[in-house]
Amino acid sequence: MSWAGFKKSVNRAGTTLLQKTGQIERTVDREFADEEAKYRIFEKECQALQKDSKAYWDAMRAMSAAQGRIAETLETFYGAADQSSEGAMAGHAYKRSVDDLDSSFNREMDGPFRTTISEPLGKMCAYFPIVNEHVAKRNKKLLDYDSARSRMKKLIDKPSEDPTKLPKAQQEHDECKEMFDMLNNQLIEELPQLLDLRVPYFDPSFEAMIRMQAKFAEEGYEKLSGVQRYFADNVRDDYAAGQLDAQVENVLQEMRELSICGGN
Repeated sequence: MSWAGFKKSVNRAGTTLLQKTGQIERTVDREFADEEAKYRIFEKECQALQKDSKAYWDAMRAMSAAQGRIAETLETFYGAADQSSEGAMAGHAYKRSVDDLDSSFNREMDGPFRTTISEPLGKMCAYFPIVNEHVAKRNKKLLDYDSARSRMKKLIDKPSEDPTKLPKAQQEHDECKEMFDMLNNQLIEELPQLLDLRVPYFDPSFEAMIRMQAKFAEEGYEKLSGVQRYFADNVRDDYAAGQLDAQVENVLQEMRELSICGGN
C-alpha cells in the first residue's frame, strides 16, 4: 500500500470513529441499503446452493460406492453358502445390476452434473467478490464524502482566516460527492439487474438436476426390477402381512438356542 493509500485508510478509520460518536453526520441511503440487503440474501443462498449441491453429489458417489460394497458382500455370502441357490443367483444379479448402475453413473451423469450444475454455480459465485469489491469501494467513497462535507460545514459555520480554505473544501466536497454518487447509482441500478438474471441463469441447471435425478431413479428401478424375479411372488404380500418379520424372529430364536449365542 502506498503512503497516500495508507493515509486515506487512517482518515477513513478516523471518520468511522467520529461517526460512531456522533461528531460527523453519516449519510444513509435507504434505496442502496434495501438493494444491498436483497443482494446479500442472494449471495448467501448461492453459496449455500453451491455447498449443498457438492454435498449432494458427494453423497450420491458415496451411496453408489457403498451399494457396490454391499452387493459384493452379499454375492460372496450367498455364493459361499450354495452357488446354485436362488439366493446366490439373486446376489449375483444384484451385484451385476449395481455395477451397471455405477458405470452408468460415472459415464452418463458425472460429467453432465459438473457441466450443467457445478460449473454454473461456481461461475455465479465467482462474481460475488467482484461485486463486493465495488460495494466496498462505494462505502470508502461514502466515508470520504461524509468527511469532506463535515470539513466544509465547519468552515461555513466558523470561517477561517485563510480565504482559500473554504473554496478548497468545497472543491474536495464536490469531487467526493461526484465519485460517491457515480458508484452508488451504478450499484442501485445494477444490483437489481443481477438478481433478476438469477432465474433465467439457473433455469437450465434446475432442469438438468431434475432430469438427472429422474434418470438415476429410472435406471435404478429398471436394473433392480430384474433382481426381483429371483424372489417368490408372495414375498411382498408376506412382508405387508408381517409374516416376514415372524420368519426372521423364528431364525433369531434358533440362533439364541445355540450354545455359542445363548451365553451358557
